[in-house]
Amino acid sequence: MALSAGCARCVCALLLAGLAQGLDITSTTPSSIEKASNGNVKLDCEFTLAPEDSGPLDIEWSLLASDNQKEDKVIILYSGDRAYEDYYDAMKGRVHFNSADPKNGDASINLTNLKSTDTGTYQCKVKKAPGIKSRKILLTVMVKPSKPRCYVEGSSEVGKDFVLKCQSAEGTNPMEYTWERLTDNKLLPANAELDRVSGTMKVKNASASTSGTYRCTAKNRVGTEQCVVQFTVVPPPNTAGVIAGAIIGVLLALLLVAIILFCCCRARNKKKYEKETSYEIREDVPPPKSRMSTARSYIAGSQHSSVGSLSPSNMHEYGKSQYDKIPTDEFERPPSHAPVPPPAKVAGPNLSRMGGVPVMIPAQHRDGSIV
Repeated sequence: MALSAGCARCVCALLLAGLAQGLDITSTTPSSIEKASNGNVKLDCEFTLAPEDSGPLDIEWSLLASDNQKEDKVIILYSGDRAYEDYYDAMKGRVHFNSADPKNGDASINLTNLKSTDTGTYQCKVKKAPGIKSRKILLTVMVKPSKPRCYVEGSSEVGKDFVLKCQSAEGTNPMEYTWERLTDNKLLPANAELDRVSGTMKVKNASASTSGTYRCTAKNRVGTEQCVVQFTVVPPPNTAGVIAGAIIGVLLALLLVAIILFCCCRARNKKKYEKETSYEIREDVPPPKSRMSTARSYIAGSQHSSVGSLSPSNMHEYGKSQYDKIPTDEFERPPSHAPVPPPAKVAGPNLSRMGGVPVMIPAQHRDGSIV
């Protein structure tokens, strides 16, 4: 009995060993792959079958979701002796089986024109009842550095500090930047401070020997790119000359402004003076007298001198004769040149005999007006 029980156990072990040697995936390539974008990659999935694996062969490649709440995406499928390569729109035309007949034991696939969005975990599942096997591969699609931009920040004068900067717009981290000198002894300045992560090189107290051509290299695990910059240290400017020139320029500007203001004020005062002079009335020259006023003064003087010698008896004749006579020759000349005729001297006895009354004749100004 004990022998029979031992034989039964051996038979069971042999049966289990035979089942264990059924469908199996034999690929030994690394389960983690890094590739550059725009490149190609092969995801290995080779398998072997056992005689007892008699069911239909199904091969399924899927992109596993990074979030448990999302569904896995089937990217390519082999079933019923037929390949379905355009199963996933995001990889349409870019994923193919490596073998024209995957049932011969090669379920590997090729991905072409890789994109950064292709990064993820891929699973190969081979099913041939009763055997089922699967394998996972982590693919990381890295973007190689784009051509970096090299430039200088800071002063280029002797004794000043400056910074050389290098930066790539694209590239998958980790990124590393290195600087090297291409001229002279190809050694970086002794006081240079490098930052390989940010891509900067600080140089303090620059000297003439710091001048030269520098090259920066941006690098990650899938590629490198470079840029070149030329830097020249110049002597400091003549500060005294610059200050003197600035002062002279300011003084000339102020002088020009002063001249303009002086000319404007002078022109304004001249215009104001001419305007006031045109309306000025001179008081030292008496206004000219008209002929009519002179004639009237003469008539008035004659009347005053004649009234006293008239009597009531001859008043009527005097009024008719005296007011009709106006001397013309005397008043054609200006009053200042017309001599006033002296009054006729009549003796007292004669005046009384004529019936007149002696009167006082008022003195007359030489221009004919009564004083």
